[in-house]
Amino acid sequence: MGPEGKTLLNIIILGFGFMFMFTAFQTCGNIEQTVIKSFNSTEFHGSGYTSMAIIYGVFSASNLIAPSVVAVIGPQLSMFFSGLVYSGYIAMFIHPYTWSFYTASVVVGIAAAILWTAQGNLLTINSTDATIGRNSGIFWALLQFSLFFGNMYIYFAWHGHVHISDKDRQTVFISLTVISLVGSFLFFLIQKPEPEATPSEASESLLQTESTESASIVKALQLSVTKEMLLLSISIAYTGLELTFYSGVYGTCIGAMTQFGDDAKSLIGLSGIFIGLGEILGGGVFGMLNKCNRFGRNPVVLLGLITHFMAFYLIFLNIASDAPIAPEEGTHLQAYITPRYTVALLCSFLLGLGDSCFNTQLLSIVGFMFREDSAPAFAVFKFVQSITAALAFFYSNYLLLHWQLLIMVVVGFLGTLSFFVAEWVVVSSRRDTDYDSI
Repeated sequence: MGPEGKTLLNIIILGFGFMFMFTAFQTCGNIEQTVIKSFNSTEFHGSGYTSMAIIYGVFSASNLIAPSVVAVIGPQLSMFFSGLVYSGYIAMFIHPYTWSFYTASVVVGIAAAILWTAQGNLLTINSTDATIGRNSGIFWALLQFSLFFGNMYIYFAWHGHVHISDKDRQTVFISLTVISLVGSFLFFLIQKPEPEATPSEASESLLQTESTESASIVKALQLSVTKEMLLLSISIAYTGLELTFYSGVYGTCIGAMTQFGDDAKSLIGLSGIFIGLGEILGGGVFGMLNKCNRFGRNPVVLLGLITHFMAFYLIFLNIASDAPIAPEEGTHLQAYITPRYTVALLCSFLLGLGDSCFNTQLLSIVGFMFREDSAPAFAVFKFVQSITAALAFFYSNYLLLHWQLLIMVVVGFLGTLSFFVAEWVVVSSRRDTDYDSI
């Protein structure tokens, strides 16, 4: 197998490793608030929303130390040990205690930052300028398939279950822990790519990573106050808020709807599958549109906003206002229309589709605007996104559904306007460059 074949195989193994890990972890995040409500334990007083707030808060801060860890122990071991931490978090649900739940949340936040830094590093090492787009696409597609398999498992495992018993919970989380461990061990199959031209480059770049770590932190701080990044940060903040909503809150709302009957709990899994369908469709279509970008990024972002506003309006009508914070037996409040699970699943699809509209265009514009400083720019991106996700998970403990939707409507509208201005800055600077080159 030639160097090209070996690097492609590495990317596929990387994608499958993440698919297994996040099949387990995303499913865990989707169901944990519902599962926690069903505990009969007097010694457990945790909240799934608070746990996720801690994970994202620690994740954002840990982006500062993650590059140093990856530089010292290498991307492969970084991903393996981070994967073990993810598996530990999932395994904790087999027999949970409040202290172990929140301790695991802190450690997973640190592991997440190291995992994603290592993933970016490994993707770069195994790609050239010509293959980076293709390799990113393969990785993204495999990662998004994680939304299918775990949620499909939940749908069949919980079908017709009104109450999640200890045995139901233990069976699911033992299975998810094993799936997560398989993903971690897959990383050991990744082989070192053969350096094609200059063998010293890889070691040089590793040394540069260590020596410029403090410089990249300074650069990230400088970029965070530039006009372009401040404009984009409102859109990025919005992606953090809606990430919280579709990955943790909306599934809990569906599971709390007694009007959906005995299938309410298993519908959480089906909702996750429809979010995944929206993500994969949007990621594929809008990822390709970036190549033939005649109309710019604004129409795709506007489509994302309209899609999300449609979803929010239908959710407002279809789901009871106290669903995010309802007790284990669910909510008996009436929504504005007779609740239909078909409408709930349509909203799941729209949430995934809109999310991919925003994320593909934000990744594209940040990569274009900050081409020379992509690493610190994406560190700022992840920092803003994870801080707002942490904030949203925190307020999800207390706010009724209509207030959560209102916050997303306001921030989404402002974020779209500020994105339009940022895109206009890009287009006008491109025109200036074209004019100067004549």
